[in-house]
Amino acid sequence: MRPGFSRCLCAPQRETADKALACRLSCLLIRVSSRVSSRASTCLLACVLLSLIAVLPARAAPAADVVAAAREQIGVTLLYDPSYRQLAYPGGDVPIERGVCTDVVVRAFRRIGVDLQALVHRDMRAAWKAYPHPAGWGSTRPDPNIDHRRVPNLATFFGRHGQSLPPSRASADYAPGDIVTWTVPPGLPHIGLVADLRSPAGVPLVIHNIGAGTRMEDRLFAWPLTGHYRYPAPASRITGGSR
Repeated sequence: MRPGFSRCLCAPQRETADKALACRLSCLLIRVSSRVSSRASTCLLACVLLSLIAVLPARAAPAADVVAAAREQIGVTLLYDPSYRQLAYPGGDVPIERGVCTDVVVRAFRRIGVDLQALVHRDMRAAWKAYPHPAGWGSTRPDPNIDHRRVPNLATFFGRHGQSLPPSRASADYAPGDIVTWTVPPGLPHIGLVADLRSPAGVPLVIHNIGAGTRMEDRLFAWPLTGHYRYPAPASRITGGSR
């Protein structure tokens, strides 16, 4: 075996499934093309590119990666802290040991390169009237410190740019990585992610923070459901947020 090809050198320590697949195919191309004629290498390159085109769009929604990123927060985010804080922008966050329900979703997507802080802020600047503005918020303009940490704003963003599905009480309607919203006592909005595990009764578990840190629990049908989303919408591509 030639030096430098004993393993995939371009693979990061942590990677999404799509990046890992592309990396393995690229390394395979390098290994083989170094041993064959130029014409054969060209044919092989064409085959690899066709394989990428066929496979990657079908895997565009990295639901498994989002769920894995949310599960990483369990045992790490231990406190519920809704206090307003000045955040960096983009990529701003409160200390990882604390947060609210929206932070579970924001952190999970940011882990795979999707900055909801920036995306929501940019969308609110472009479509301010499309978002809710309860009097109690005192909002007169977009605020990147708090807008992405409010459930109604995330629900509006996912409804505008993802796939909005009717909330139901049928377990089969929910897939890992889906985003769900509820109304919880005393009439407060709540948000969480559908996990990749189910209860003994077959109900999908959810990953959320409702007061005691990030947890994975059998709570999907514990409260009235108000929203069900998939982001990105099927057959669309994820792009990270920017100013």
